[in-house]
Amino acid sequence: MKTFTAIVERCLDTELYVGYVPGFPGAHSQAETLDELNENLREVIGMLLEDGDPDMDTFFV
Repeated sequence: MKTFTAIVERCLDTELYVGYVPGFPGAHSQAETLDELNENLREVIGMLLEDGDPDMDTFFV
């Protein structure tokens, strides 16, 4: 199982949570709750990984 770190912010205009995985093109989503956002991100990442390992633009050390 791979582990990815997501950045999560709350949009003050829409009051939605917005999350993305830095350096992973297409790995982003939004939701009304943190639980829903977590589920959405897992689903998006799963779909993206079906195409193979991502070509990460950045790495955490």
